[in-house]
This record gives sequence, structure tokens and C-alpha cells, in this order.
Amino acid sequence: MAWYYRHGELLLYGDAVAHLNIARRVVDSLTPGPLQLGTVWLPLPHLLMLPLIWLDFFWQTGLAGSIASMAAFIAGAVGIYRVAEALSSSTVAGWTAALLFLFNPNLLYMQATAMTEALYLAALIWSVERITAFATALREKRADAAGKALLESAAPLAAGMLIRYDGWLLALVTFLAVAVAIARAGQRLRRQLWKPALKFLLLIALAPAAWLGYNQIVFGNALEFATGQYSARAIAARSSRRGEAPHPGYRDLNTAQAFFARAARLNVAEGHARYWLFSLALMAALVAVLDRKMRPALLLWVPWPFYALSIAYGGVPIFMPEWWPDSYYNVRYGLQLLPAIAVFAALFFHVLRRIRWTDRYVQAVTLVSVMLCFWSYATVWRATPICLREARANSITRVALETAVARQLTVLPADARLMMFSGDHGGALQQAAIPFHRVLNEGNFRLWEQGLASPADSADFIIAIEGDPVAAAVVAHPAGLGPIAVIHSRGQPAVTIYRSHIRTLRSEP
Repeated sequence: MAWYYRHGELLLYGDAVAHLNIARRVVDSLTPGPLQLGTVWLPLPHLLMLPLIWLDFFWQTGLAGSIASMAAFIAGAVGIYRVAEALSSSTVAGWTAALLFLFNPNLLYMQATAMTEALYLAALIWSVERITAFATALREKRADAAGKALLESAAPLAAGMLIRYDGWLLALVTFLAVAVAIARAGQRLRRQLWKPALKFLLLIALAPAAWLGYNQIVFGNALEFATGQYSARAIAARSSRRGEAPHPGYRDLNTAQAFFARAARLNVAEGHARYWLFSLALMAALVAVLDRKMRPALLLWVPWPFYALSIAYGGVPIFMPEWWPDSYYNVRYGLQLLPAIAVFAALFFHVLRRIRWTDRYVQAVTLVSVMLCFWSYATVWRATPICLREARANSITRVALETAVARQLTVLPADARLMMFSGDHGGALQQAAIPFHRVLNEGNFRLWEQGLASPADSADFIIAIEGDPVAAAVVAHPAGLGPIAVIHSRGQPAVTIYRSHIRTLRSEP
């Protein structure tokens, strides 16, 4: 984290800035409180930033989010060691998996940011670790230990469901797997486990129920995060040309899964090396289908079908170099398979070591395994981690625009109220250190709706970004407004700053 902080690369992702601003608005807003959590993005990452986000330094630098991500990264490494060690009864396999996780160049960058990848991976890994413990106890007919591990798995599963929507499918698949395992257990075990199983179901159901209820109460639509105007599906529909597929893989499950699989490979290696670790992990996963002890770890592969379905039917594209449209977008999603690749590659090497023809053979397998892992990650560093390349490529014009806007905002009166849609370029407010209690924005709900109906009455200065709701409101209600600055930046929409003559007149003696 220190490296990327010194090089000013913690806030390259626009989503990282947005996460920080959402958390900041909970404690700093015209209408502070939990309703500032908004919709679409799940709330737990923003809640984890609250201890530090109210301090300007941690908000502006992004460290409020980085520290939470780094803590989750360490927790994930500990958990992945425990998973691999439990499945193989080998500390060597445990360390192999943990080191593959810890030294992945793309994850090393993502855990330094305010993004949600490291947080979710920790929840995924620890839920699988507890389910592995549950399966082991069930196999050994230890009902009390099985029930305890099952209940303990509910916490990381619920956390995962409040971090990323990946967790919703993971929880469903986990519940089905647990139900099948209990159903196949003996009658005595079934009698002893039905109460823990029911508690487990209730605990994991609370998280999605709470989010659906929140959306229903606040927005009048329980599925606002999936169908509302800011949802991935709505954004994809607005950005696509009429009659054309919005992105590769749209309503094509095979193409969708191929894009995700390629993204996963690019997150662990580049060039020809990208096939090795991924292929070895897949072979070990096929073995795990037949090995009852290893079977619980198959849950680590759930992100694959989730993202295939999301790309095909959820309006969630992945773009990457060399495949049309030859750009970078959401390549970081491939990191969700890193735990599966790390654990099952370690298990593959472990199986080879167990053959033990001679001590020299074991040494040779160990050496080849180390060299393969080193080669894979060396190719990533040589090419620059693709998550970092994605962040750099997509931040150049955005950061330039936000810096130019921030420069204009800093010369405005320090007590002036601003009106701005902060969803796309809220980084300008962050750079200018303008507190959100001075900014009328989309998180203020009723005040925001009133402001869109009469911008000149609602703020001293109105920042309209071409194509956003404020720009549309200015066109519809221009009375009392006068432009004072127009900002152009290559590859970005024009920004016009208006002054309200109405509020200026009211403030005069």
C-alpha cells in the first residue's frame, strides 16, 4: 500500500472514489445518516470506512478504504492457508496456497485501494474454511462440531452478501450443498443438526432481506439496485446503440463465461504462462469432484457461473485487450477466482508430491512448482498487473477533468452551497476538500428532487456535467442562472458552472 500511496495511485479507480464519497456522506451531508448509503452498491464496505472517513486526510487520500482492504487481505491469506491445509493435511500445501494469494501482483494493487475485491475475497475464503470444517466434522460424525462450524460460516457468508452480489449466489449454493450433506447423513446426525441448519438458514437470509427491505422503504422498489436508473442493467442499456448488443457475451452464456475465464487467467499470468496455473487448478478441481474430503472447496469456483450469468443477463460487461472492443473494463472481476486457483494449484502440487517415488522426485516436484508460480507472477510484473493497467487507462481523462473542476471550485466562496451530481465525478469535490454538507447531491433525495425542479433557488453555484441530471435540470429550468465557467477536457463531457442570481439577490442587504 505504501508504494502505491507514494506514487499517487490509490484513487485511480473511479469506483474507489465513489465508495469513499458514499461513506463520507453518511457522516458529512445536508442529510447525514444511513440513507446516504444509497443503492446498487452494498453497504458493508462503506460502513467499514466510517471509523476514519470523517477525517479529511483519510478521505482525500483514500486511506480510509485502503486500510480496510489491507486488513481483509491479511485475513484472506490466513483463511486460504487454513483451507488448503485442512484439505491436504499438509502445511506445505497451505503455505503454497497462501503465498500464491499473498504475492499475486493484481491483488497486491487492489488491496491497496478502496475497492471491494479484497473484502469480498476474505468473506468467500472464510465461509469456505468454515464449511470445510463442517464437512470434516460431519464425515467424522461429530454433530456438535459440525453444528458449531455451520453456524460460524453464516457470519462470513452474510458479510459477503453485504459486500458484493457474488455472495448471494455463494450463499444459495452453500445452503443447497449443506442441505444435501445433512440429508445424506445418518438419521441420528440429521436429528441433531436440523436446529443448527435452521439457524444457519435464518442468519444468511437476514442480509439480503435487510437490503431488499431498505430499498423498498427508501426507494419504493425492493429491486432498485437491480432495475433502477443507476443499476448495471440500466447503464448498459443507456450506453448501447439501438438494436446492437450492449457488450460481448450479452445473452450468450458461452461467450460470457469465456470472457470471465480469460479475465481470471490474466489476473494470475500473462502471455503463454496464463494457461498453466489455471489449467492445473482445473485438473485438481476435477479430482475434488470425486474426493469427498476436497469437495467443499469447490465452492471457491462459484464466481465463474455468477459472472457468466451477470455478463449474459445482468448488464455487467468485461472488456480486455486483444478481444473486442479492445479496451479495459472490469478485468478486475477475474480476481474472484484467485482463491480457487491458489487452493487447487496447491492441491495439484500436493498430489504430485504424495507419489513419493524417491526423495529426489519430491524435491524436483517442489522445485518445478516454485518455478512455475514464480514464472507466472513474473510475467504479470513484466507486463504490469492488468488491474493496475485498467485503472491507469481509465483514469487519465477522468482525473484530468476532476482536477480542472476542483481548481475552479476552490476559488468559490467558502460558505457557498453547491449543487452537483456526484456519482460520476465526485472526485472533484474530494480533491477540492469541499465538505458534503455544502453540496446538494443525489444522496439528499427530497432536497435533490426539489433542487432539480428549481436549481437557481437551491444552490449558489450549480455544476452541470453534460448528460447528467443537473445539466438536464438547467436546460429545463434556466431562470436565474448565469454561466461563469466552462471546462473542457479531452475524452470527457463538458462541465459548466452556473451562478444563481436569485440566491445572490436574497443574500444582499
